[in-house]
Amino acid sequence: QVQLVESGGGSVQPGGSLRLSCAASGYNVSTHCMAWFRQAPGKQRESVAIILVGGGRGTIYADSVKNRFTISVDKGKNTVALRMNSLKPEDTAIYYCAAKTSGSCLYDYQYWGQGTQVTVSS
Repeated sequence: QVQLVESGGGSVQPGGSLRLSCAASGYNVSTHCMAWFRQAPGKQRESVAIILVGGGRGTIYADSVKNRFTISVDKGKNTVALRMNSLKPEDTAIYYCAAKTSGSCLYDYQYWGQGTQVTVSS
């Protein structure tokens, strides 16, 4: 059984930083793709950052977070992290970790975490 458990969310002032972590069990983070999505109140869930870990290599970021967020994988700990700098109020959302075993890394993720709240407010 695959489980993805996020941690590290919280409240921070604009301009601050947070580091989210996602611990995987029953799934090897080196398999194919890992991603972070977010959903703000009243909005659709959107992809924030994707990392290709399996046969391909590379990262993909939403335009809104480029140069501020960094996704990374720790194969030894079987975790994926999202480092978020220069946070803005519009980054407020529930952040979800996701994984899939094959196919395009842009959509149709198979496995999801329960989410962690990030609130950016002064």
